Amino acid sequence: MVLQAKDTYGLPETETTIPQMLKPLGYTSACIGKWHLGSLPQYLPTSRGFDMFYGVPYSNDMVPLPLMYNQSVIESNTSNDLLTQKYTAAAVKFIEANKDGRFFLYLAHNVPHPPIGASPAFKGKSELGIYADAVEEMDWSVGQVVQALGNAGILEDTLCIFTSDNGPWFLGSAGRFRGRKAETYEGGVREPFVAYMPGTIPAGTAPAGFGSLMDLFPTFASLASAPLPRLPLDGINIWPMMTGQEASIEREILLYFDSWNLQCARVGAWKLHVARYNALPWVEAPREGRINLPLAKPELYNIEADPEEAYECSDAHPDIVKDIRNRIQAALLTFPAQVQTEWANTMARQTQPVSVGGMPSPK
Repeated sequence: MVLQAKDTYGLPETETTIPQMLKPLGYTSACIGKWHLGSLPQYLPTSRGFDMFYGVPYSNDMVPLPLMYNQSVIESNTSNDLLTQKYTAAAVKFIEANKDGRFFLYLAHNVPHPPIGASPAFKGKSELGIYADAVEEMDWSVGQVVQALGNAGILEDTLCIFTSDNGPWFLGSAGRFRGRKAETYEGGVREPFVAYMPGTIPAGTAPAGFGSLMDLFPTFASLASAPLPRLPLDGINIWPMMTGQEASIEREILLYFDSWNLQCARVGAWKLHVARYNALPWVEAPREGRINLPLAKPELYNIEADPEEAYECSDAHPDIVKDIRNRIQAALLTFPAQVQTEWANTMARQTQPVSVGGMPSPK
């Protein structure tokens, strides 16, 4: 769910963050870059376990855009073009200051989220437009952070992870995958995930299994020998897969949401589409608005054999469809009441028959 600058809520205080989990074990934590989990003081990073915050409290398409240090605004409307440079310098400084102890650094670049910015050193450098310029600058930033770890002599003792939170919007490429940002096709939810730890994670490997950003919490907890908060967690420990000890790790089910709205679920190689919006996110919504509607006939895809989601095969595997639907119902019982309410509202809506891959419409 996207938080607006004027919103008065944020990440519930009942939730445990990674730095809150690590703090009792002697970790110093920093959040550098985009936060976007609540901009009121009680929701800012330094109230949620981080020892330092340097960045912006929401998305860079919300103006004015304040640059903050801890809970103080140091620039009332910062330059979007210079954020990557500023974040990189702050990250390198944090590493240098904490190289002799345990630390957790969360570096969340605003690019390539629009409005896309690049510093004078990178603007025009790619010769492919501002989007590619911004990506080149982010690539430079990652190199600077890794170099700082090497200069500090702690590269082999530090787990580095590079990833994103959704597939591309208008610019960029989803590769062979169908869909883009704000869709629950694979192109909308898959993103690069690079884990780097020389001497521990084998170079040039790509596990056959799949994971989720929700898996980072239990994975970090296992590595740090930290006790887990209340169960059940939405993620699993994927460290054996990251290090090549296991090709994949079995999980009960992985649910695909957009905001409160459940739309798909995956079990092993199988992905079941059970609901879909009645309009794409980048076009004008119908008169009744953009609403989540159940698919009269759920669509089943074998994601391992058909990552493009091009061959619907529910008729050939009714047992798999039934099993995944049962797992969905069981999993939803562990979710907050609002998720269950929205799912009940979705399933209560009547829809017209629709062709495979089509947008459902209400009756």
